[in-house]
Amino acid sequence: MKVLKVDFQSPEASAQFSQSLQDTGFGVLYNHPIDQKLIDEVYEEWKQFFASEDKFRYRFNRETQDGYFPQSVSETAVGFTAKDIKEFYQIYAWGMFPEHMSQRSHELYRQLNALAKTLLQWVENHLPKEIADDLSMPLGNMIENSQQTMLRVLHYPPLPESTSGDAVRAAAHGDINLLTVLVGATTNGLQVQDSQGNYHDVPCDRNSIAVNIGDMLQMCTRGYYRSTIHRVVNPEGADNVSRLSMPLFLHPAPNVRLSERYTAEEFLKERLHALGVL
Repeated sequence: MKVLKVDFQSPEASAQFSQSLQDTGFGVLYNHPIDQKLIDEVYEEWKQFFASEDKFRYRFNRETQDGYFPQSVSETAVGFTAKDIKEFYQIYAWGMFPEHMSQRSHELYRQLNALAKTLLQWVENHLPKEIADDLSMPLGNMIENSQQTMLRVLHYPPLPESTSGDAVRAAAHGDINLLTVLVGATTNGLQVQDSQGNYHDVPCDRNSIAVNIGDMLQMCTRGYYRSTIHRVVNPEGADNVSRLSMPLFLHPAPNVRLSERYTAEEFLKERLHALGVL
């Protein structure tokens, strides 16, 4: 399996990116339009946040799912019994936000959301006509006025010696949403599974953006674009340091119909219950 590295500015970028998504479920963008200085500054702010006791003032709201999720209530991937070894903060445009922090995170949210809309158009441009015609609406329209798109800031702490053999930073899973747009993490560890069950490293350079398909996109494109299982593996030796990453989970508006069976709201609630966070 080879996840393509795509030059965002290339005339062939749309076709190459869409082909990589179809082949592997992932595509990695370089020379992208997101401000790298902004990314670095946002990482630094959240590094300080996770190191402080102030984070406990912003404990998540179970109904709205915004705010700080400590490791004690972290997600348990479907099919696993141990919780992921991580803590995270979920940022919505309308949601709870640390009062002492700058608005850089919201600006990054805005830039990534704008990029994601372009990527959705690329994806739709390369759908077979019969599948594109079967969409309930154009992919870009699905996210119009959506209040569900979320920027998650993840902190994977160094692993203690007492770590359970079943516990990993992020167990193998598929994402729920349309697309996940992930700026370069502070260390490596992200892997994607191929059709034979083998795992491959996903390029995670500081100046890259990795994008992967979520289950909602797979559903509304009738499997033409397939959501791919991925994980974050535990570090070893000198690599056992903190890891931060920031994925934007691109969600449709709640009433968008993904299939005859599901609206976006119905599917999201079902999956959040399965993860144990609702």
